[in-house]
Amino acid sequence: MSYMLPHLDNGWEVDQAILRENDKVVVIRFGHDYNSTCMHMDELIYSVAYDLQNFAVFYLVDITEVPDFNSMYELYDPCTIMFFFRNKLIMVDFGTGNNYKLNFTLSEKQELIDIVECVYRGAAKGKGLVVSPRDYSSKHEY
Repeated sequence: MSYMLPHLDNGWEVDQAILRENDKVVVIRFGHDYNSTCMHMDELIYSVAYDLQNFAVFYLVDITEVPDFNSMYELYDPCTIMFFFRNKLIMVDFGTGNNYKLNFTLSEKQELIDIVECVYRGAAKGKGLVVSPRDYSSKHEY
């Protein structure tokens, strides 16, 4: 489903997408279109994009085509989702220890809706760190 979502092809476009949106959360998926994890997340993003269009906008960035942010945001995972609001990175506490990004897959579209809604509500109040509606710390037990 990545072909149905807007792609940002260079660093300037990524910066402009983050800068120009003042009233909505900018959700950017960093990864590769051919990666199976990203394909799954792209399907989830596409399924919620219409429902969340009033307070979120979604973009995809290929980390090979746009390597500008790889070291800045430590984009070493196959699929990473980051949230921005009014030119500011919004951190989300998922209970995993990494508050800057969502770097695991979600199983249901309602999870993504809840996370984006939580980010929007917290960011609109001026918070830089919001707590996820669900604790993902025990998701990957070995």
